[in-house]
Amino acid sequence: MGQLTTVEAANWMALYLATGICCAMAFALSIGMMLCAVYRERSWTAVTSWQAALLFVPRTWWRWQKLYLTSMPVTLAIVILFAASMNWG
Repeated sequence: MGQLTTVEAANWMALYLATGICCAMAFALSIGMMLCAVYRERSWTAVTSWQAALLFVPRTWWRWQKLYLTSMPVTLAIVILFAASMNWG
């Protein structure tokens, strides 16, 4: 396998940066949406025992995971379209 050309190396770095930016935006938006939903539903009021407190954390984490993972197709599409628009030659 040969060395990357300067153009290819720059393109790969740009792709990694674009992916990182998209993931950071998805992370921030999913945290915000999850906090809004928890606040709206006042989920912490159901925590009345230590068992309920132990289950509150995984439920909240799962809610965030669903929001974050649903952004994956959009992130993937953005990065693929960005990669397709680059000159790799």
